[in-house]
Formats: sequence, C-alpha cells, structure tokens
Amino acid sequence: MEYMIGAYATAPSTQLWDQELETNYYQELKSLSNIVGLEHPFVGRLHPYDDEWFLQNIDNRWQFIFTSIPGVMGQLAHNPHFGIASTNEAGRQAALAFYQQAQQAILKLNNHLKREAVSYLKIHTAPKITEHTQSSIQALKTSLETMQSWNWYGAKLIIEHCDAYIVGQEAEKGFMRLEDEITAVKQVNSKLNSDIGISINWGRSAIETRDTNGPIQHIKQAYLNGLLKGIIFSGTSDIDGPYGQWKDTHMPPAQALFLPCYAENSLLTMEQMKKSIQQCNYQQLDFIGAKISLSPNKASVAQRIGYIKSITALLDHVLEVQ
Repeated sequence: MEYMIGAYATAPSTQLWDQELETNYYQELKSLSNIVGLEHPFVGRLHPYDDEWFLQNIDNRWQFIFTSIPGVMGQLAHNPHFGIASTNEAGRQAALAFYQQAQQAILKLNNHLKREAVSYLKIHTAPKITEHTQSSIQALKTSLETMQSWNWYGAKLIIEHCDAYIVGQEAEKGFMRLEDEITAVKQVNSKLNSDIGISINWGRSAIETRDTNGPIQHIKQAYLNGLLKGIIFSGTSDIDGPYGQWKDTHMPPAQALFLPCYAENSLLTMEQMKKSIQQCNYQQLDFIGAKISLSPNKASVAQRIGYIKSITALLDHVLEVQ
C-alpha cells in the first residue's frame, strides 16, 4: 500500500528553518518507497520558508494534497471572523482571497513538475464558533459554489473535518459540525454536479467527541453519505503529558507489534485503526495516510524517519488483515 504522509509535521523545521537538516530529511523521505506523496501545508505561499528550496528537494513523482489548516489558523490569530463558513462577510471574503493564493501555489507546483501534481486542496470550515464569531451552512455553500467555479489545475476540493464547537467544551479548532459540512457539500454537489468530498483526521474526531468512537462514527457518516475521500491517522491522548490532553498535536500511535517508534498513552491503537478502516471500503478511498509530530520536537533525522516507517508499517499490517 502507498500512503500520503503529512511529513511537514514530523520535520525538523516546524518552528525554525534549518535548510541543511530539512534537506537531509527530504532525502530520506524520498528513499521511502511506500510514500506516494505528501500532505503539504499551505500558509499563503507554496512553502512556509522557501519556495525554490521546496521545488528543488521534492520527489518529482510525488503527488500532493495541500492542507490549508496551518494557514487558516494563522489567519484566525489576526482575524477571528476569517473563514469560508463565516457569517461575517468581510471574514468570508478574506478566506476566499486566501484560497485564491492556494490556487496560484498549485499552479506554481504544477508548472515546475510539468503535470497536475495536486490531487486535493483540503479546506476548513472556519471560523472558530464563539459568542462573537459564527458560521452557517448558507455561508459555507456560497463559498463552495464560488470556489468550485475556479480553475484548480487538477486539484479537487475536500473539506477536512476538524473538531466542532461543543457547548461547554474547550475546542482545539471549534469549527462546524460534520453533519452541517455534509449538508452543505451534498447540496452544492447536487446543484453544480461537482465532486467535493470529506476527509477525516482520526485525532481531530477523537478530540471533538472525547472518545475513540468519534472517528469511527465520523468515518462511517461521511462514507454512508458518499463523500469520504480519505483518512489521515493522527493521534491524541486523554491524559496530560508531552502531547497534552485532547490536543491536536498529531501524537504518534500507541505501541504495537514490534515497532520501535510510538507514544505512551496514545489513544491511536492498532485496534482503533482496524475499527476505523472497517467503517468503509478502504480500497475505494483516494488516499490513506498519517501525520505525526514529535513532542518535545528533538530528534535526529533518522529518528523522525523511524516514526514515519513505524506508522506506515502499522498501516500495512492493519490493511493486510482486512
């Protein structure tokens, strides 16, 4: 099986740019034969630090999924009304302008590789819902219709579900409920004959529901509605520790088999991965992958690659026994 890997989360340069370390890391990534491509962070430009470095260091055979969540969270830090689902029109328009920048980044990558290299653009239903900032299905539908009219140069739009706003619960993202995202997508797809999809991040669904059944239910819900395009496995914990309690810190999986790289107290167990995959026909999905971080973020390039090898080996085992 081949996987999409959110390698940016495991990279040496998550906070400070070290070109030499990052170059070594990408060289090792390119040696992993079971990686079909990368989930790549979009922050307003092609690469957070250096577009040209990125173009020179990627594997020309890789496929890409752009994820807008790092950029969306950065925008929300300055403008809490920002988001494609925002009932604040200025905030909604700011989000559309941000995604037009993503359109140009996709074009730049395609031009370099001389092919349509981006399969999906993951979009997110900001803003964070609070007393002062609200979202609506209608606002989301309006944004999706606008975005679907643009040329995405081979990429498809996909909503990555993040933990939704729950009354009385501290949110990590606090975006829209999955039910509302599904409603908006199905109505837009029906109206435009489009193929906007949904993807589930295991950890974010567990964080929302405070339960390992959350990802299972979300995967099943998206699948039964005909919208599930992919699953990314990323962990979390219900116990405070290096990765926090119910935090979106991309925790590695729990110990399993004889794999050397894991995280104590991770709720992402091999059994939970099996249960998640069983909620859908995984062979119909467009991607399966993983995104993990290290906390504290102190490790050699070899150790970082070791964590990626461990979670892909775990996925291989899970999928082989289905």
